[in-house]
Amino acid sequence: MSKKNKPDTRGFVFSTDPSFRFEQEETPEQETLTPVQQKLRIRLDTKQRAGKAVTLVTGFIGTGNDLEELGKKLKNFCGTGGSVKEGEAIIQGDQREKILQYLIKSGYTNTKKSG
Repeated sequence: MSKKNKPDTRGFVFSTDPSFRFEQEETPEQETLTPVQQKLRIRLDTKQRAGKAVTLVTGFIGTGNDLEELGKKLKNFCGTGGSVKEGEAIIQGDQREKILQYLIKSGYTNTKKSG
């Protein structure tokens, strides 16, 4: 039997209104800023990762595809694995120096390393 009002990701579970429909929020994709305008932050993180260190690159403003492409280039440059989740590039290991070198070489001049 199918449910009329299926739960969604925002926490709605049930409605007594038979005409109730979940409305999708439309968020326009942001245009990708040029590398000079990006304010990227590089930091080391071990939280909820079983003690394993990863390097996070946060602060990217642009489309998801461009962030995926940057993450792929960073993984290739560092020679490690990683992923792109929730607007940040995750690179395995402590790769802060390598990532900083790559970003500066690629024109991301407004980059800070923390942690």
